[in-house]
Amino acid sequence: MKRPAIYFILFLGLLAPSTAKSQINAEQVITIGRNVLSMDDYMLAIQYFNQAIKAKPYLADPYFLRGLAKISLEDYKGAEADCTEALKRNKFKTEAYKLRGFARQQLGMDSLAIEDYNEGLRHDPTDKYFLFYKGVAQTNLKKNDEAIQTMNNLLRLYPRFEEGFAARAVLNLQRQDTVAALQDAEKALKLNRALINPYLIRADIESNRGNWETALSDMDEIVKLYPDEPGFYINRAYVRYNTDNYLGAMSDYNFALQLDPNNMAALFNRALLRFEVKDLINAKKDFSTVLELNPQNFHARYNRGLVELESGEYKEALADFKGIAARYPNFYPVYYAIAEAERNLGNLKAVGANINHAESLVRKYVANPESNPLDRPTIAAGTPRNANRTPNGEEEDENEVMDRFNQLVTMQEIPQTQLSYNEKIKGRVQDRNVMAEPEPLYTISFYPPAKSLGGVTNFFRALDDFNRGKYITRTLYLTPLQSSSAESDFDNLFKMVDNYTSTISSSGKKVRPADLLARGVAYSMVKNYKSAIEDFDNIINANKDFTIAYIARGVARYEDARSQEDQRLAMQGIAMAAADFDTATQLDPRLIHAWFNKGYILYTQRDYSQAADCFTKAIELDPDFGAAYYNRGLCYLSAGKKAEAFADLSRAGELGVLPSYNILKRMK
Repeated sequence: MKRPAIYFILFLGLLAPSTAKSQINAEQVITIGRNVLSMDDYMLAIQYFNQAIKAKPYLADPYFLRGLAKISLEDYKGAEADCTEALKRNKFKTEAYKLRGFARQQLGMDSLAIEDYNEGLRHDPTDKYFLFYKGVAQTNLKKNDEAIQTMNNLLRLYPRFEEGFAARAVLNLQRQDTVAALQDAEKALKLNRALINPYLIRADIESNRGNWETALSDMDEIVKLYPDEPGFYINRAYVRYNTDNYLGAMSDYNFALQLDPNNMAALFNRALLRFEVKDLINAKKDFSTVLELNPQNFHARYNRGLVELESGEYKEALADFKGIAARYPNFYPVYYAIAEAERNLGNLKAVGANINHAESLVRKYVANPESNPLDRPTIAAGTPRNANRTPNGEEEDENEVMDRFNQLVTMQEIPQTQLSYNEKIKGRVQDRNVMAEPEPLYTISFYPPAKSLGGVTNFFRALDDFNRGKYITRTLYLTPLQSSSAESDFDNLFKMVDNYTSTISSSGKKVRPADLLARGVAYSMVKNYKSAIEDFDNIINANKDFTIAYIARGVARYEDARSQEDQRLAMQGIAMAAADFDTATQLDPRLIHAWFNKGYILYTQRDYSQAADCFTKAIELDPDFGAAYYNRGLCYLSAGKKAEAFADLSRAGELGVLPSYNILKRMK
């Protein structure tokens, strides 16, 4: 069974300074890496921690922080190894036990994870997440008595911990105590309506009880919470089918296949549903697609044979049935199907032979089941409801096994606990749980902007003049702020910093603004914002009209403010960033990206009215600026102006800002 994704946020404590000096200032590099990590740029953060480890390999913190970055990239083995190295250097670093246990759970090493949690609990017996993770690990190991004791202790200490109730609900469902599971699910939802497991638990229990309407209500909530997960549409379709809502079920299968065109469970189920409503041509197409994806899916082959039989394609049906008989010679129902195909082809002798063979298999099985077992092909498309079990938990009889050939399948039904750290990463200035993320700031970069469907121009006269002057060997671009993803990008950028530093150092008092600009841009791209700001400051102090530097410094100031632990300093940085964009608009009133950037900052500070005014100014200057329409639409939406928001988001979608359509769908 696939292990669940883990979502976490971890507090990054202050690092102890070291008096030792090296060529690289390890403490400064760790601080920058920590800031980068808080902005979710994990690959770049790892590069900084690598530098710190090379400079001072005896420090525990860079190993621990690199492990945290790796776990965010789902490199659980690497995270476990880094936490082990951190603990070798500092065995009292309690968070490393938590993180290593966390990684081990993802690797299926729950017993070792429990050892880490026990060590952590030895230092702090009431730590919420050590208890929580330990209880989940015990649940995974089916140590139900120990798990319930841990969970009860957790919820006694933290009676408003919604994830704890959700996890205990999963445990109670595993213990087959549905009453307790439902009670815990209700408690979790009272505390947090956005948790998915309580809905899954209720839907699962009510489905098994045949309370389809109640189950459907919970499945609707699940789909709202996770609109891009095809498995949930497949499960809701199963519930809708049982409420006789065939049209709704078909719609769910269609949407699941839009999200995942090769989803075999959705294809298999849609084929069965099409077969049931006599859409034989399309039913056969779906079964054939399943078989292209997995030729060993004998349920799809058997049902395709039935479709062919009903469509009068008797030779094709016979070929499918004989293929099944060759793989499962003791699967007696297929011989009745072969007999029917042979009858329609006029081969009456073969009809009798196949019927006699089927009946012989059954007689031998009845006389001595152990010596003459019957084949039971497995379902490959997904999970059959209650496979191999009757409602009383008994083995299915042969008729029930046969029924499963014509039964819808569902995705994994028993929910698993999603683990989550609840402490906050430092520097989260803006609310990251907003309904939708705005289109990002425009910044100066060495890399050209990615291709976009939008028609916005990236023309910036001052930047164009700078590039035409050939002041540096590389071209600078105005581009939406985005993280570099390739390790080679980081290597090149760090080399650029070194090269420009060497050039600047050898220039004495005649430092060229162009070199400072280039180094500042490189610093910004590796998220060393304080050094970047220092370079931009030096440019502006020498030339108050250098518009490019104001744009670059404004972005650097804002991003640096986001990583500030001190809220007062963070707000000062944000205000200074806005001031830089104001100055840029004074120097060039037609610079749409400066208006856009200021609007972005005001939006993140929830000043929706003034933010909308800035985006409006940008739109007046360029009526095809899709990102400005999109962000202004978010402003209107946040201010409750639904009609205006709808118009802007629709226009943004026309101009190629694709997230607009998702929001429009949710608004409807």
